Amino acid sequence: MDIPRIFNIMESEHRIHNPFTPEKFATLGAALRLEPGNRVLDLGCGSGEMLCTWARDYGVIGTGVDMSQLFSEQARLRAEELGVDDQVTFIHDDAAGYVSDKKVDVAACVGASWIGGGVAGTVELLAQSLRSDGIILIGEPYWRQLPPTEDIAKSCLANAISDFLVLPELIASFRRQGYDVVEMVLANQDGWDRYEAAKWLTMRRWLEANPDDELAQEVQSKLTSEPERHAAYTREYLGWGVFALMPRFCFKSD
Repeated sequence: MDIPRIFNIMESEHRIHNPFTPEKFATLGAALRLEPGNRVLDLGCGSGEMLCTWARDYGVIGTGVDMSQLFSEQARLRAEELGVDDQVTFIHDDAAGYVSDKKVDVAACVGASWIGGGVAGTVELLAQSLRSDGIILIGEPYWRQLPPTEDIAKSCLANAISDFLVLPELIASFRRQGYDVVEMVLANQDGWDRYEAAKWLTMRRWLEANPDDELAQEVQSKLTSEPERHAAYTREYLGWGVFALMPRFCFKSD
């Protein structure tokens, strides 16, 4: 079980597999008012940076699930490096359908909403692991500005303009699903640069070490095309954020 090998190659040096920076994760942890002993589930956890740093900084207890064998091993090593391997557990598995056997204070899927077939399905999946007063975290792209053509949307690695919403519509979609949006932290263009541009040197070094690999031509093609594509499209059109949700508060009638 693994993700396509090309992604393991391109992101092998990443600690964070989305446009967030360490500072953004620190901001998010503080915004959620995390406390020691809070239990966190992270589906599609990548290399475990969010869980590991929150365990170090806030004393949370966490479980992360990811389909990449490489990223799962990197997460375990990061936990050991930060001295929190007794607080966090990383499972190499398909996060789709994963439900915690213990209810958690925070259930997160930060940038992997395909595990639930989209945002709505992923929110429903996370809710199954959540305490009644807990918080769901969903990380998702949105359009900073609507692409004028479908071709531009595809250059942002979307299948179509309809794949993503503009920010107000994304927030409204959570309300329609029955949730209050109680916090949000948004990535910026610098975060996109760190996520995308960090792949380029990784690909170049990989090519130098693996010129005869069966994926060498594909990696070379991406190294050639990705800098211009990112500068022209992703950086200008695509936003990304993490949204904190709680089931809508309902007043009790007399």
